[in-house]
Amino acid sequence: MSQATAFAPATVANVAVGFDCLGFAVEAPGDRVTVERVSGGGVEIASIEGVDADRLPLDPARNSASVGLVKMAADLGDGIGFRMRVRKGIPLSSGLGGSAASAVAAVVAANALLDPPLPRERLLDYALLGEQAASGSAHADNAAPCLYGGLVLVRAADPPEVVTLPVPASLRCVLVHPHARLDTRASRAALPPSVALADHVRQAARLAAFVAGCHRGDLALIARSLEDVLIEPHRAPLIHGFASVKRAALEAGALGCSISGSGPSVFALCDGDAAAERAHGAMLEAFARADERADGWISPIRSDGARIES
Repeated sequence: MSQATAFAPATVANVAVGFDCLGFAVEAPGDRVTVERVSGGGVEIASIEGVDADRLPLDPARNSASVGLVKMAADLGDGIGFRMRVRKGIPLSSGLGGSAASAVAAVVAANALLDPPLPRERLLDYALLGEQAASGSAHADNAAPCLYGGLVLVRAADPPEVVTLPVPASLRCVLVHPHARLDTRASRAALPPSVALADHVRQAARLAAFVAGCHRGDLALIARSLEDVLIEPHRAPLIHGFASVKRAALEAGALGCSISGSGPSVFALCDGDAAAERAHGAMLEAFARADERADGWISPIRSDGARIES
């Protein structure tokens, strides 16, 4: 092949109790990147379309979608180069893993043009260069689930070690995005430089219990575990209406509700489609009462991540 198009889904990072190490992929929205293999080396961004396209640079050294490809082309040598076209479906600064999705879609599309293709671990390395460019930190809790699919635990990022976790079949994610932007760097800046030992122990116990609940299919244990005592208290004031949205989700029967990534998007986990529909409506209504327009999706926790479409 001389050209390939890849789709990469939005992701929910942190999942309340796994700051910078836990994340999962959802069905929608997502980014698409078309990559064409060209001679002469280097990378060119031919076009950027879709959501917030006018806010993204065409310079390959500055765009999170292309930074990994620049390194890939340099490592491959032999005059291998890439020309790419980006179609954004994920808003910028939304807490939906948009920079990771573009970076992952680009390397997956480019990899389809290589013979032999690179292993998935190498693709994660390249995608994380895009995360580094976008947020100043190469954390893999968006890129790894976007690439691997499903629910993953990132035990280490350098070198990558990604653990895929089982997901109870009935588990659904409600994902609601208010029409506001919260820059990842600003959201990280709101966090304290250190945490109390007692809070760390409480959060570690919740993370361990959440992972155990996933392995045992114990939704009640998952529900008891989904409470963030480290990160959410500092980021919640940055999201207008968050407290009422979380309360509405829980009152509608959600197992738990917290901030998606660095925000402002909010996610809830629910047992089954009916509970997810109730939480979806309640969360959208709560944002509306706070005078915040919002979009929402209901999704299973996907078992597949980024994929070649054509």
